[in-house]
Amino acid sequence: MSSPRLYIILGTLALLLAACSTQYPETCPSSTPVGLMDADEIASDASLPFRFPLEQSPIDETLYYGWFGVSNQCTPDIVDCYEYPERLFQAAEDYKRPAGTPVYAMADGTISFSGPAGGYGWLILIDHPQANLYSLYGHLSPSRWRLKVGTDVERGDLIAYLGDSDENGGSKEQPLDTHLHFGIRSGQTADYPAKGEWRYMAGWIKLCPQDLGWLQPSLVITSQKIPDGGYPQPKVGFFTRWGLDILFASLFMIGGLQFIVSNRKKTRFLLLIPGFIAIVAGIVLQNRGLVRSNLLLVIGILILAIGIYYYIRRPITKLHDQS
Repeated sequence: MSSPRLYIILGTLALLLAACSTQYPETCPSSTPVGLMDADEIASDASLPFRFPLEQSPIDETLYYGWFGVSNQCTPDIVDCYEYPERLFQAAEDYKRPAGTPVYAMADGTISFSGPAGGYGWLILIDHPQANLYSLYGHLSPSRWRLKVGTDVERGDLIAYLGDSDENGGSKEQPLDTHLHFGIRSGQTADYPAKGEWRYMAGWIKLCPQDLGWLQPSLVITSQKIPDGGYPQPKVGFFTRWGLDILFASLFMIGGLQFIVSNRKKTRFLLLIPGFIAIVAGIVLQNRGLVRSNLLLVIGILILAIGIYYYIRRPITKLHDQS
């Protein structure tokens, strides 16, 4: 490969990575906890657009893990506090309940996602186009009954049950206290990418949730208001929202093209490029906290090792002989 082509590929990668860079805040606007002691009364009034997804309980106002918009960093008044490795902000509200507690749809809509989702256990998302919102229900039970993707639901319909501590995102070795992770966001699920801070299933994030369209769930429910045209989405640039998805797509596209060209033109050096790109992406994404595993890094190392093997052990003449 000629040097100009190599510089173009590496330069494109650098630009894509730069496009995804973000300045993370030290603090976010605080929210005022809203009591839900009228949850049953709201749920029984069919004329209202929203309802709380759980039945009323005396522990509704107990904060768990963190209230909407708060940081996971320790405050000075806490003596015994776990020090988190990075600052994150809560994009939802968490409500502690026993396993098996029924969970209901907050409003009319269509289920856009229903499936396992890592630390969420089983996760369900519901689009509510009449309000330009979608709602998120995490830590549900994968072993109990739940609704499927594409199901139309009405306000108050049963959608799933809370999971046990070893299936709700936890495990037998590290059980997770049973609770509902409940989020509301302006827009629809398809308006947001699958990766990065703008991902559609975010819980704890590095950016202020208010800036990414996340709303305080209890406030939305108690206000019972739908703005004209629905809740407005945040206005941001295309690359700001979709940059990480574009980056992943570009990495795989560049790697695939390199293999295609190398097979056709018998250019052995091209076999080294995909592994190098995957390794760089794995390191950068891990340092930014956007991926939690070493899988991409391991794949990159394996691809690079294979490329080095072919580059050293198989002369170009043999590649021609096998064509």
